[in-house]
Amino acid sequence: MEAFVDHTHYVTTFPFSYPFTTTNPPSPWMDTRIWSRLPQRLIDRIIAFLPPPAFFRARSVCKRWYSLLFSHTFLQMYLQINPKPYFFIFFKQTTTHPKTTTTTTTTTVFKPSDNVVPKEGYVFDPETLTWHRLVFPLIPPGFSPTCSSGGLICWASDEPGSKGLILSNPLFASQVTPLPSTLRPRLFPSVGLAITNSSIDVMVAGDDLISPFAVKNLTTESFHIDVGGFYSIWGTTSSLPRLCSLESGKMVYVQQHGGGLTGKFYCMNYSPFSVLGYDMGRNEWCKIQAPMRRFLRSPSLVDIRGKLVLIAAVEKSKLNVPRSLRMWRLQSCGTTWVEIERMPQQLYAQFAEVEGGRGFTCVGNGEFVVVMITGTAAPEKALLFDFGRKRWVWIPPCPYVAGHGCGGDVGGGVELNGFAYEPRLATPVTGLLDQLTSLNPF
Repeated sequence: MEAFVDHTHYVTTFPFSYPFTTTNPPSPWMDTRIWSRLPQRLIDRIIAFLPPPAFFRARSVCKRWYSLLFSHTFLQMYLQINPKPYFFIFFKQTTTHPKTTTTTTTTTVFKPSDNVVPKEGYVFDPETLTWHRLVFPLIPPGFSPTCSSGGLICWASDEPGSKGLILSNPLFASQVTPLPSTLRPRLFPSVGLAITNSSIDVMVAGDDLISPFAVKNLTTESFHIDVGGFYSIWGTTSSLPRLCSLESGKMVYVQQHGGGLTGKFYCMNYSPFSVLGYDMGRNEWCKIQAPMRRFLRSPSLVDIRGKLVLIAAVEKSKLNVPRSLRMWRLQSCGTTWVEIERMPQQLYAQFAEVEGGRGFTCVGNGEFVVVMITGTAAPEKALLFDFGRKRWVWIPPCPYVAGHGCGGDVGGGVELNGFAYEPRLATPVTGLLDQLTSLNPF
């Protein structure tokens, strides 16, 4: 936990800015005579349940609360309690024009740009519908965010070749940990990340550079390290299924019940639509047929409560079926889907009018799904669905993006690329990488 000592300056200027106003008279429950008699350990336990914005505000109360972030005992208790606020984090990235493989297929491909460097992240709290800004001053130029897990963001190098990877904790600007570069040269591969309190797993797939001017989806390479002392530096490789067409950068990890190496990475496959799954324990790929695959548009995969969910618009032009946005959950057998939710028809009509056929992307976390419309400058371009309350709401525009919109210009502009994010005050597993830092030359 000594690494936190270097974070003092950044923590004191933490960028979260929750509104904090008090108009009602003080509650008797906040009487100092009550709180002053509570055991310190009980107070620490209460503080450990605070979401990060409230925690960093509370640190200004007194010296002792300020020092909690450097307390080994407090951080151990925090990790045991393991509160998981389900947030989302978005980054500005340039996009190419939507790629269309069939009349019912429209997706947006995110590409790096020298003009737009993702030095800022925008955190969205689905409980309070508020936005917060984070800065990443130590991420070097030429790196773009690709995935997230366990409170860490994974950044990949933009240049073609062996991919350099960086793990960073958004709550602490100086907590930047490099990983060894991949062995095979690639262009824009799909990257998956799985972080636990005892292990790190990274998977890179597709976009193999077979020549300076050509790429092909051929192989997968994996990185693993755990507290047991076992590590594999891109030593585990496997072949991708034949004739697969991955969506660059979009990989979802779903932890199966039972713990251990029972999780799987999933990604969409195009032409025709299907879902590719990678079993970490068996080091093998499988192909799963998508529901209504001939009539899907803008399909996305998300993790909802430990289950894989496919979200897409359904447009059956030749059949008497209303157009809609639907969600399917993959059954435990791993091969069949069941429809679990459908956007109300009146709301879908509004959504379709704003979307205008440009496409959309989805990201899920816990009980929530965010549907982001691409390629439009309209500020009302994101919907939030709460599975617990069965409620759809329009997300307020992000105030930190130019024009107060959650996106960019029409066609090939700047848009927000989102990931699930669970803020963590401590990520001790990154200490495992200290012994490997010398292997990454940058």
